[in-house]
Amino acid sequence: MQRVLVIGSPGAGKSTFSQRFAARTGLPLTHLDDEYWLPGWVRPQQTVWEARIRELIAAERWILDGNYTSTVLLRASRADTVIVLAYPRLLCLFRAVRRALFNQRADAKALGREPLDLEFLRFIWTFPEVQRRQLAELKSVAGLTVVQLTSDAQAQAWLAQMLSA
Repeated sequence: MQRVLVIGSPGAGKSTFSQRFAARTGLPLTHLDDEYWLPGWVRPQQTVWEARIRELIAAERWILDGNYTSTVLLRASRADTVIVLAYPRLLCLFRAVRRALFNQRADAKALGREPLDLEFLRFIWTFPEVQRRQLAELKSVAGLTVVQLTSDAQAQAWLAQMLSA
């Protein structure tokens, strides 16, 4: 494994998982939220975002943590592995609300308070449907290993297995 995507719903724990995975593998980690959002949670232009993704995936080794469905297939075209955190929506909602309310983000000072609105909550609630479509697309990418994890316990067991391999 040299180029790994970690994707899943907001609140699934992608950043925490990715940090642990990077510590075990030594692969350089990029949190896509850090690359995507401009101060004040402003979105970049799509062309600027796609150009940045092309720069990131050109590297030989990486972990890219973040969903961003508009570029997931572009990233998958260079990845060898995708780890899908397919956690229950209620858990993801709880974690996202807790993070927003208590400003539990490393980038919170630069971006400002994370938005918590009905649109964001609806996105999390409907994310399992998005993820089903995404999984089908990813499974069609030649040479890509897809690992689906559905709980923290399963993720911890997978990481422990990686350490012992």
